[in-house]
Amino acid sequence: MARVKGGKTSNKRRKNILAQAKGYRFGRSTKTRMAKEAIFHAGKYAFAHRRDKKNDMRRLWTVRINGALDTMGNAVSYSRLIDAMNKKGVLVNRKMLSELAAKSPRTFEAIVKKVS
Repeated sequence: MARVKGGKTSNKRRKNILAQAKGYRFGRSTKTRMAKEAIFHAGKYAFAHRRDKKNDMRRLWTVRINGALDTMGNAVSYSRLIDAMNKKGVLVNRKMLSELAAKSPRTFEAIVKKVS
């Protein structure tokens, strides 16, 4: 059986790895082994931070709602508002509440008055 060296496949693989590492600095963009490791780590960070982004947004919504409650001058805090909404059965999620607080303060104030 004839020997197959596989240079074409190897070159294609290397080219693909270096193309993914385009824009990286120093040896990470030119050396295959370093590029491969950099791509691996980048993928892990991207996966983890897609999850973290969801937590970050939820924290942002909380801060927006609490800030809007402070400007209204009520004695109601964020946690008391959410508790009152759950008890009254008002089904507006935190994302929508924060949007209302930022863009439509009158509607937000009406919701707060209804539940408290």
